[in-house]
Amino acid sequence: MYKQIGKGRLGYILYLPKKESKDFPLLVYLHGAGERGTVLDHLERHAIPKMIKEGHEIDAIVLCPQCPAEFVWNNVVQDVKSLIDEIVEKYDVQKDRICITGASMGGYGTWEMGLTYHDFFAGIAPVCGGGMPWRAQNLITTPVNAFHGDCDEAVALVNSQLMVDQVLALGGNAKLHILKGFGHNDGIEQAYYHTELIEWLLRQRRCDFTPVKEALSEYF
Repeated sequence: MYKQIGKGRLGYILYLPKKESKDFPLLVYLHGAGERGTVLDHLERHAIPKMIKEGHEIDAIVLCPQCPAEFVWNNVVQDVKSLIDEIVEKYDVQKDRICITGASMGGYGTWEMGLTYHDFFAGIAPVCGGGMPWRAQNLITTPVNAFHGDCDEAVALVNSQLMVDQVLALGGNAKLHILKGFGHNDGIEQAYYHTELIEWLLRQRRCDFTPVKEALSEYF
């Protein structure tokens, strides 16, 4: 993969596969609080951007926006969506294969993006995050895979549990992977490096005309 740098209200790194194809999905990654600001190289400290820098190949176009230092992702969801739309049109992304994940502050942002744009993403995978359970109705047609360490002292496991439980209670399709013995930072590392989180996301296709409950069972 090779990377392109983008500027604007939200700076970003865009990783493009080496081979040319119009069949690639779009994978959006939202970073944690420590990578906010304007230094884009900071995005490659953790998770998916770090994996790509280390040489991991991902069969997708990967978009990694950067949150301004004075905000959190929940403050800039419209900006994130506008950037996604721009990339989708520019690179002819398959519109039924747009997925999103994020860790810590980015886990919160992933939940918020899914809740706000509830008919848009093929799947979401929040890691060590949380959200607003009273809005969970907005996620009942979107497959959710959440990951959280049970020893996380920065963001308590209950934040993911509340979200997943409420989506399930409303008839949606969600699964919580509890990472036994893992805290916050090592839980994030475990989720991205040692589970099938990315592979699952890239298998998803948005289809509102068939039950989404089959989407998780076929893989996990």
